[in-house]
Amino acid sequence: MNAVKENLKFLQQRCKLFKQQQVTFITALERCRENAHDRIKPVQTLEKVQNYLDSYCNNSTDRRILTLFLSLCSEIQDFCIQLNELQFETRGIKTNLEENFNLLNPANDLSGLKAKYPHDVINHLSCDEAKNFYGGIVSLLPLVMDNIQESIAKMEKLHSLALHQRGNESSDITGDQDPMQTTGVQTRVSHRDSKKGLTESLKPAWKPSGSFTC
Repeated sequence: MNAVKENLKFLQQRCKLFKQQQVTFITALERCRENAHDRIKPVQTLEKVQNYLDSYCNNSTDRRILTLFLSLCSEIQDFCIQLNELQFETRGIKTNLEENFNLLNPANDLSGLKAKYPHDVINHLSCDEAKNFYGGIVSLLPLVMDNIQESIAKMEKLHSLALHQRGNESSDITGDQDPMQTTGVQTRVSHRDSKKGLTESLKPAWKPSGSFTC
């Protein structure tokens, strides 16, 4: 679980870095939508963002921030695959990971997503932007990271429970062995005592000095 938590920490730092540049991200999407003559529809899918990057991105700043966003989505998906391969057959964990796979599908419609408190990504948009164009796309990363953190918390709980059960099993085995060892010691002591008693019973009776035999 240590490697899993390290990967989670790395992704959290990357997401925090991206969140600090949300205004740059929205500005880049605005310019791309204008270049593509696509200002009526919201930014609905990751495919659309990739299309903007490939075909309608005209400056390095816009390319950098769109690349960072798409790279983060890819890294999170890879991490979800890694978590899925750990084979925790718990319904809650499977549900969270499956939801992330669906959300990160390039063709999935994200326009209905809305990250709620404690996330404030929607609050950083104007009402018009949040409702019509960018609310879904900026909600994606907070929601998938929430699912990952919840999954890892459940995995840690199951891992701790498994370690606790193993410890109890080891204690039970040790407890079963101790009475046997004690019984063996007691048997040896009893055998010594009985042998000593038999030896003493075979000794001739004590006679006072000066006595004689008739």
